[in-house]
Formats: sequence, structure tokens, C-alpha cells
Amino acid sequence: MAVTGRAGSRPGAHVCGIDAAIGLIGGKWKVLILWELHDRTARFGELRRGIPGVTEKVLTAQLRELEVDGIVHRRVHDEVPPRVEYSLTPRGRSLNEALGPLGAWGRRNLLGGAGD
Repeated sequence: MAVTGRAGSRPGAHVCGIDAAIGLIGGKWKVLILWELHDRTARFGELRRGIPGVTEKVLTAQLRELEVDGIVHRRVHDEVPPRVEYSLTPRGRSLNEALGPLGAWGRRNLLGGAGD
């Protein structure tokens, strides 16, 4: 599958697949957003409560980037007040699956076998 959005906007910008993937999810918050959306749809407030320390401004920016990159789907319900829900796209679910072994490695090697 070809990369679209910001991550794929500069041909030759990445030297390998790992570099490209890390470029897509780099930083502290995106992987935590992916984890929060792992098996559910969530509203903005739920995400903010589930990710301690993230500011509203940063969460908004990170969600927008993930949406542009085809990782997160944003659904706006036609209600008053508007209800907005976020979920993973098929691409986002496959990315989360790929991150699973990395999380297991971190638990074993950095957290001493502790849980998530």
C-alpha cells in the first residue's frame, strides 16, 4: 500500500520501512492515542482523560495528523451539540498490530515484565 498524507509527501525522505513508520507515529502522544483507540471508538474527552498529561491543543493537532495520514477516522454526528467520535481505520488497526511486538519487548526489557 502506498503511503499517503504527510508521511509520504517527500519521496526519498525515508531510508527504510521502520524509518517511515516511526516518522508517521513519532513523538510521545500518537502511540498513546493508538493504544486508547485499540479496540473502541472514543470521543475527544474520553481520549483526553485516557492520556494523562496531554493538552487539548496537542491532542487536537495529533488527531488531525493521524487523520490526514489515514490512521484515525473522525466521525461528526449531526446533533446539537455536535458529537465527534474517533476510531482507527483499517490502516490504523494494522499499525497497532505491528506495534504489539514492540510493546511486548518494552514490557520484557524495560519495564521488567510489567503490564501495559
